[in-house]
Amino acid sequence: MTARWVVDEVAPVRDIQVGWEPISLLFKNRPDPGSDRYEDSARTHGLLRVMESVRTEAGNDGVFRSYWAFGALIHHDGLLHDFDVGEALSAVGLDPVHAEAFGDEGRDAEIRRRMDAGLELVGEDVGTPIIAMDDGRGGRAGIFGPVITRVPTGEASLRLWDMVVDATSTPGFWELKRTRTEGPRFGERPVGVPPPG
Repeated sequence: MTARWVVDEVAPVRDIQVGWEPISLLFKNRPDPGSDRYEDSARTHGLLRVMESVRTEAGNDGVFRSYWAFGALIHHDGLLHDFDVGEALSAVGLDPVHAEAFGDEGRDAEIRRRMDAGLELVGEDVGTPIIAMDDGRGGRAGIFGPVITRVPTGEASLRLWDMVVDATSTPGFWELKRTRTEGPRFGERPVGVPPPG
């Protein structure tokens, strides 16, 4: 939801260039192989390997297109374990050969390196999403969140962005939080991502 907010509402107005980096819930949460979370975490970790393979050929734009395609299949179509990765890549103009990286443990060091760079900005006791930006003092700052269940639009969207930027770049600011009372509302399928089949 946070990615949809930044891409659909904020970036076109604020002229933001988004760089896409991985965070592996398999690495972060280390679920027990017998637990309910392991299978989903392993599947999404495999997708991160594919995205890192895509990065080598198609750069940040390719990572975005693959992330958008996988996200639509998972969240809009409910197909976390039931889609062909190569077909998903082809649907957004990427070489399906990258699907071969799904089981490639050789990609894990790069995933870990990129993930650790993000966690270095926010600490270990967070999850995803993480937003990082220039801090206005010559460095980088990051924040976990915002966790949103629906994408605000128009001026509300920009006010939220400005608040996130201000909070992230304020020395000594750490956290805002409240209990979630609703699930995500994914809205329309992302533009440029065809439905499966």
